[in-house]
Amino acid sequence: MKTSMNRNKTIADLLSGFQNWRIWLMLAYQDIKLRYRRSKLGPFWLTLSMAVTVYSMGFLYAHLFKIDLQAYYPFLTTGMIAWTMISTIINDLAETFTESAGTIKQIKLPYTTYVHRVISRNFIIFFHNIVVYIPILILFHEVAKINMHTLMIIPNLLLLYLNGLSYGVVIALICARYPDMIQIVKSIVQVIFFMTPILWSPSILPAKYAFFILLNPFYCFVQLIRAPLMGQSIALSEWGILAFVTALGLTFASYLFLKYRARIVYWI
Repeated sequence: MKTSMNRNKTIADLLSGFQNWRIWLMLAYQDIKLRYRRSKLGPFWLTLSMAVTVYSMGFLYAHLFKIDLQAYYPFLTTGMIAWTMISTIINDLAETFTESAGTIKQIKLPYTTYVHRVISRNFIIFFHNIVVYIPILILFHEVAKINMHTLMIIPNLLLLYLNGLSYGVVIALICARYPDMIQIVKSIVQVIFFMTPILWSPSILPAKYAFFILLNPFYCFVQLIRAPLMGQSIALSEWGILAFVTALGLTFASYLFLKYRARIVYWI
C-alpha cells in the first residue's frame, strides 16, 4: 500500500513538473535577469566572454596542434558551446535542492520543478552563446555547413534535455543527501573536460586507442550539438552509446526518485 502511494506521488510529481512549465521557465528567466540586473548587456556578457575565449583559443591551439584553422575553429567553437552548457547544467544540478531549500520548505511545488529550472536556465544561455558560431559559419563555410543534418539539432536538444532531467534527479538527490558530493561533482567535471575531445580532435589519437573515445559518453552528448551545427551526421556507434546511457539514466532516476523523494525535505 505504501509503495503504491509513493509510486503515485512520484508519477504525479513528474507530470506536474512538466505541467508547471510556466513556473520553471519564469524562475529560470528570473535567475538570469537577477544575475545581470545592473548590466546593460545582461546575459550577453556570457556570449562576449565565450567569443573572446573561443576565438583566442582557436588561434592558439590550432598552431599548437598544427591543425588547419579552417577545420579547427568550427570544431572548437561547437565543442565549447556544447560543453559549456553540459558542464554548467551538471554543476548547477549538484546544488539544485540545497540552493532552493528555503523555497522547498515554504512552497509546495513538485521537486522536478527545480530540476527543470536549472536545465531550462542553461538552455536559455545556450541560445545566447550560439551567436558566437555565426561568424564561424560565415568565415569557414567550407567546413561549417548548414544542411539537412542541421535540422537534427531540435530532436538532439530534446534528447539532451531528457538526459539532463533524469541524471539531474540523480545528481540532485545524491548531493542533497551528501553535501560534500557537490565539490566532488565539480572536480570530476573539470577532469572530464580534458578527457573529452573538445580542445583536441579524436584524429590525433592512434587508431588502436580510438575506441576509448566511445567509452566517454560526454563526447557523444557533445556530438549531439556539434555534429548538426557543423552539418554532419552522428555515427551509429554514438547513437548506440546515447541510447544505452539514456535508458540507464531513466532507470536509475526512477528508482532513486521513487525511493527517496519523500526524504528530500529532511536532507536539506
